[in-house]
Amino acid sequence: MATTRQILEQPQSPFIQRIKSSGNISMNGSPMIDEKEEELSQSAFALFKAKEDEIERRKMEVKDRVQTKLGLAEEATRRLAEIREELEALTDPMRKEISAIRKRVDAINRELKPLGQSCQRKEREFKEALEAYNEKNKEKAIFVSKLVELVTESEKLRMTKLEELSKSIEISLR
Repeated sequence: MATTRQILEQPQSPFIQRIKSSGNISMNGSPMIDEKEEELSQSAFALFKAKEDEIERRKMEVKDRVQTKLGLAEEATRRLAEIREELEALTDPMRKEISAIRKRVDAINRELKPLGQSCQRKEREFKEALEAYNEKNKEKAIFVSKLVELVTESEKLRMTKLEELSKSIEISLR
């Protein structure tokens, strides 16, 4: 709150300056205090009191506005805290489930890795065995065809010999 000296040092209206100057004259010059000067000093005091009341009223208005805004801010903070708690309550069960599922997926991945390697190794072995089987099968097919060829040729030779023998027997029997 402003002191009387601070209020008197502030720039003032012409009416207050006249009051100050009239007081100076009466102090400097003659000691006459008449009704007009008394009235002026009372009106100056009333003006001073009115300004002080106006300042106090404005101060209270600002204080009330600040309190209102502060109350609104506190209410908003409280509501935000409630919302945060609700969100945490919503996500907390999901986090536990997600965490459990992730752990299970990780465990399965650890189990799958050696199985995948084993599968790849067995596939490689299977391919090698299949290639060896196919080669042996081709080799067998070659030998079987050669055998068939040889048997056929042998049969032809035997048939020709048999025919020759049969002719020779026929000639001998005649």
